Amino acid sequence: MAHPTQLGFQDAASPVMEELLHFHDHALMIVFLISTLVLYIIIAMVSTKLTNKYILDSQEIEIVWTVLPAVILVLIALPSLRILYLMDEINDPHLTIKAMGHQWYWSYEYTDYEDLGFDSYMIPTQDLVPGQFRLLETDHRMVVPMESPIRILVSAEDVLHSWAVPSLGVKMDAVPGRLNQTAFIAPRPGVFYGQCSEICGANHSFMPIVVEAAPLEHFENWSSLMLEDA
Repeated sequence: MAHPTQLGFQDAASPVMEELLHFHDHALMIVFLISTLVLYIIIAMVSTKLTNKYILDSQEIEIVWTVLPAVILVLIALPSLRILYLMDEINDPHLTIKAMGHQWYWSYEYTDYEDLGFDSYMIPTQDLVPGQFRLLETDHRMVVPMESPIRILVSAEDVLHSWAVPSLGVKMDAVPGRLNQTAFIAPRPGVFYGQCSEICGANHSFMPIVVEAAPLEHFENWSSLMLEDA
């Protein structure tokens, strides 16, 4: 999860997020090189009175500064499109969960089970126990099995919401009357935090999302207990 004074992204907890981090570093390096070149040209133009009459009207230079940006854009666009298609790819999900946004909480329905569903509210500050995070912890976590493709169906009951977990590389708008889908794989056990990323009202910032990835055996035990309590 994020921590104070953090400058970069959260640590990747899914293969898609790892690809997004690699693409970010790739694009950032290109931007850094372009910025350095432009800064050098500006400083050179301001600090010197010398001019080259062959550069003032040069067809070759015009060709270079037209073709080179096009090549750079291709180098950015190709990996971007690759990741875009990877994020939309959903191959044989092992589990499907429907996340419904409300003002201001999330409800989850495990569609592969008959009666497995619950509401997820933020835990008030006065009810937190040591080790829990303020404004991020919920009374019911969305538990998923690790190393399994998980499909999330996202919609909303009232206004626009957005189901987002940065470390998993997941962000999907929840639109009333529309069912959007996304997917992720958690390759390791852990607890991953997110929040509603759409300005959905007064308590917009109090709709935390907590995804807990656990081994399959632990997930089956949790689901059995939830079905018994239902």
